[in-house]
Amino acid sequence: MPKIASQAKRLRIYIGESDRWKRRSLYQAIVEKAKELDLAGATVFRGLMGYGANSRIHTASIVDLSSDLPILVEIIDSEAYIAKLLPFLDEMMEEGMITIDEVEVIKYGSKPPKR
Repeated sequence: MPKIASQAKRLRIYIGESDRWKRRSLYQAIVEKAKELDLAGATVFRGLMGYGANSRIHTASIVDLSSDLPILVEIIDSEAYIAKLLPFLDEMMEEGMITIDEVEVIKYGSKPPKR
């Protein structure tokens, strides 16, 4: 299988499970917007435990099942494609945190990359 290495940006969006955008979950709205803008892909991770700026711990323990667990949306793409999404995130997010960092991508597969 061909192996392709390249540089890219990793966008991480830290939000809560109960965060909403126009009556639907914020993480779903972000992933749908990323797809609409033709970003390479997005993954949503649900955290087991965490806390943010308000310092309230959210946990998934049986005793205290939280409906507001931490959510991480991760997107890896070129700088240009990540930049297309940022104005929409400014509009969608009321609270949370975004990080962007450089990553080296090693992609395995038989098809050449789109970009």
